Amino acid sequence: MTEHKPAQTEEELRKRKIRSFVRREGRLTKGQEKAMAEQWPVMGIEFSGELLNLDTVFGRSAPRVLEIGFGMGGSLVEMAAAAPDQDFIGIEVHTPGVGACLMGAAESGLTNLRVMCHDAVEVFEQMLPEQSLDRVQLFFPDPWHKKRHHKRRIVRPEFVEMVRSKLKIGGEFHMATDWENYAEHMLEVMQAAPGYTNAAASGDYMPRPDYRPLTKFEQRGHRLGHGVWDLIFTRTP
Repeated sequence: MTEHKPAQTEEELRKRKIRSFVRREGRLTKGQEKAMAEQWPVMGIEFSGELLNLDTVFGRSAPRVLEIGFGMGGSLVEMAAAAPDQDFIGIEVHTPGVGACLMGAAESGLTNLRVMCHDAVEVFEQMLPEQSLDRVQLFFPDPWHKKRHHKRRIVRPEFVEMVRSKLKIGGEFHMATDWENYAEHMLEVMQAAPGYTNAAASGDYMPRPDYRPLTKFEQRGHRLGHGVWDLIFTRTP
């Protein structure tokens, strides 16, 4: 008689998925590994599928900024250091990037930054309270520049509606890209999205706000004559 193995529980499947994902993400440097071990218990937020109480997470009530896909975290750390009166949450699936961000946050002595290493859509759907954020940032997401891959772009009607539900009335969704075609796509999606108004007086793009640091990648792009497009849309009632 064939022996049947017991079905894996949801928790076992989740842990297996996380382990395989981390293996694909590559090795952490010793510094990143040390930061994950020492700083994650302080600044890391585990995915739980339960709504967060952000006042409890930060130990205070303050304006809240969330960034989706912070890369190696340099600009996010810089923003948090420059605005100690605001609280920042970063979501990134690249584990070495999370480790690098934690390293930078620790070196800067930040207390107003928390990070998550999980899929942003699931975090939005399951962990963020309605109207809890003052600004959502999406800087230089994967442009999926080939036309057949455009359907993979994160800025889609259902996504921007999900973001809107987490923004306070008057809160901002700030996007930036260095792909003109993606900028045009973002603008088209946002102009059609209900419950948003374009913060640009010209009705299209904004100059880079002072709070968004100029990255090394962006500086190089400027030298090569590449453009960068910032879009800011405000949530309306």
